[in-house]
Amino acid sequence: MAPMSHNNPFSMPTLFDALERIRLSEETSARLSKLYNLMTSEECVSQFREIISKEDDPEALPKLVSLLTSDSDYFMEVVRNKHGSKRVQMLLGISDDVDALFYESILRRFLDIMTDKYACHVAIRAMLVFDTMEKFMMYNHVLYYALRMACTQYGCIALNEVITDVGDPRYRKLLVDFVACNAVCLSNDPSGNFVVQHVLTLNDSRCTHNVAIGLFGHCVDLSFKKYGSYIVEKLLEAEESMDVVVVELLDCEGDRLARLARNEIGNFVVLKALRVTHAVDRSGLFGDLVRKLMPIRHLLVRSHGSNIAKFLESCSLTTRRSD
Repeated sequence: MAPMSHNNPFSMPTLFDALERIRLSEETSARLSKLYNLMTSEECVSQFREIISKEDDPEALPKLVSLLTSDSDYFMEVVRNKHGSKRVQMLLGISDDVDALFYESILRRFLDIMTDKYACHVAIRAMLVFDTMEKFMMYNHVLYYALRMACTQYGCIALNEVITDVGDPRYRKLLVDFVACNAVCLSNDPSGNFVVQHVLTLNDSRCTHNVAIGLFGHCVDLSFKKYGSYIVEKLLEAEESMDVVVVELLDCEGDRLARLARNEIGNFVVLKALRVTHAVDRSGLFGDLVRKLMPIRHLLVRSHGSNIAKFLESCSLTTRRSD
């Protein structure tokens, strides 16, 4: 009888190897389960702090993080958890070895992390504490995924935080230029519009002007929409972009301006345009806007545009008194 070959699935060495792999797999699963509880359970916070503060075993923390980052799906489950996210953030910046492990894991699932409610804070924290080269590589990933981030519920919030906190002025310029170049798409998106609103609060005159130029021809359409109207009102508040919006209002044909002035949302934009141009007496734009609206004032009295009608009436009274 011929001796059993190691290639035989029923040979003793093969069976022993299989049993050993099962044993190791079960041990690893038990360790991962224990670590998951340590990282995510509200009751384990004191135990977690005790482990990371151990100075007598310098290898303990790298081993813990190595296991934590050993599988990308497992890592995502931890950082998607509210407590898991906070505890991973506490581990960032402790040592170069630990940061290197987190760096690879974050880049591997960068878009998933940046568009998650809790996980995104891990990446944002990493961009603050990582060394320059790793930080710049993460900024590059933000630029690459910026549009997809901006158009998700939590990704837009993460992108806004990055724009606010980015330390390098070159990357900040690239990010705000991205928003200006994609202003139409973002302004019409339920999440992306928050990114446009955010960059308009940065007091960056160049960015505000570029957003206004990018939205020229779309401001009236946006003014009919709740969040779009917020963007247009912010443009009206800035000296660099006011003219762009008012000129588009003056270029309205047919009954489009009347419909906007009577609209439950759009009326706020028209009233804002009247008030800001009146306040600064901008190149005759106020007078042009009044003359454009005065013939339809009677249509506004019993509509959402009643405040516009009152404003126009007060202008008319002021003009008669001065005459």
